Amino acid sequence: MYFFSDEERKYLLRGLVPRARQAGVAEELRGWNWHQPPVEPVYDVRLGLWEVAGKYCPTGRDLYLRRVQGVRRPPNLAMVAGGLFHAVLVAVITRAKRLLYTEGVEGYRRALEHLRSPEELARIVAEHVAGLEPARAADLEAQAGALWQFETDRIAARVQEVLSRHPYLNEDALVFRAIPVVVEQKLDGTFLGLSPNLSADAFMASEPVVIDLKFGEPERFHRLTTAGYGMVMEAVYDYPVNVGCIVYARYRDGRWTVRKDLHLIDDELRQWFLEERDEKMRMVFEELDPAVADECPQTCPYFSECRPG
Repeated sequence: MYFFSDEERKYLLRGLVPRARQAGVAEELRGWNWHQPPVEPVYDVRLGLWEVAGKYCPTGRDLYLRRVQGVRRPPNLAMVAGGLFHAVLVAVITRAKRLLYTEGVEGYRRALEHLRSPEELARIVAEHVAGLEPARAADLEAQAGALWQFETDRIAARVQEVLSRHPYLNEDALVFRAIPVVVEQKLDGTFLGLSPNLSADAFMASEPVVIDLKFGEPERFHRLTTAGYGMVMEAVYDYPVNVGCIVYARYRDGRWTVRKDLHLIDDELRQWFLEERDEKMRMVFEELDPAVADECPQTCPYFSECRPG
């Protein structure tokens, strides 16, 4: 899911990266300026990045109900599925790295054979579908199996391609070149008034690009997630992160399709993120009820709270 095609890499390196260098980013909007406005947090509130970037509720009342009223609701089916698919990807990628380090370059075939083993997949599926109706659980299991196969095939192809071009590299170089992505990158968002336990879906260190994975329909506000993670990385590591990527994955007709939204983390996107952060911090800090939206998505876990009956 995270690996770029030749066309995507060309667009990144010859399109977005030069544009980012040419246009630049206003210094006051860089994450490393967390100690002064407008990046400096105004309120003493810690929000999850998903709470800032998620605009599925038009007024943000889901945040008010959860953080101010203390209302808790179980995840809906889409959230369960998303959690399962994320866990599958993390398991495949981290397992592939571990096996390659263990078996070494000479044993890469054994590593790839072990990677296809279904035991790990069965454990992950069982953890996530517990309590679901049998038909829904079976459907998610089939999708997770197809995703596991999709990703293991991609990794196997990348490993063999790298080895065909670089026959004398060691296992560390093989892992870096074939699987150049860090999954579930842990970040401390405290500098930006966010949770100290953030977790970015993926980070492509060789580019560098911050990546977020979505299994639903594309939304404009999804880019707020990459903007937030990019600014947090700037605050923590003091290097610029100018490019984000939203990976949209869909399961259709028994197979997975992938589309990537590569974009600049520019001034406009950064300002939008900071505005959302400040508005939602104020809502929680001052306990302001933003009222029920004119139109509520029925998939919202808080739908019955806002529209009882």
